[in-house]
Amino acid sequence: MFFKRKPASPIDWIVVGLGNPDKKYEGTRHNSGFAALEALAEKLSVKVQKVRFKSFCGEATVGETRLLLMMPQTYMNNSGEAVREAMKFYKIPPERVLVMFDDISLNPGTLRVRRNGSAGGQKGMASIIALCGSDQFPRVKIGVGAKPHPDYDLAAWVLSRFTKEEAPLVADACRRAAEAACMIVSGDIDGAMNAYSR
Repeated sequence: MFFKRKPASPIDWIVVGLGNPDKKYEGTRHNSGFAALEALAEKLSVKVQKVRFKSFCGEATVGETRLLLMMPQTYMNNSGEAVREAMKFYKIPPERVLVMFDDISLNPGTLRVRRNGSAGGQKGMASIIALCGSDQFPRVKIGVGAKPHPDYDLAAWVLSRFTKEEAPLVADACRRAAEAACMIVSGDIDGAMNAYSR
């Protein structure tokens, strides 16, 4: 009796950039994950415009590694809905889903690469962890700066735009996040942590 071999998934890794859709959110601190994913798409010469899994998606390769690039369109706090759909469809474990997002505990222009961990208060990451039932997602955190004072409304802060001094630092961080992502999906997360976490 012959058994048909199950075809391999056409995707090895999912790379997700977090943010909010709509023009009014473009360039805000909270959309730094989108900006990093756009930098990665540009680096890999692909478009992220196909609508799938409640996201804009694009497919790319780094060496022999096949990637699905995702920008969830669910709004930040429901990012897990999109990520869960894609993971289920391609049968990709959390360890091969790289998430890039903003972090207010880091100075603008700073990156931190982590193998896994808690959401650290980031609502999009919290949604992914809750809906996918794991905190084993590798991630690249992009520093967007802390609130100017403790009484400042957090939602207003993350939806604010960068100052003209901060903007080039964050743009450079997004380019470096794209480089780190390429190292991570190539199997060298330790190298990415050493090279890009500052």
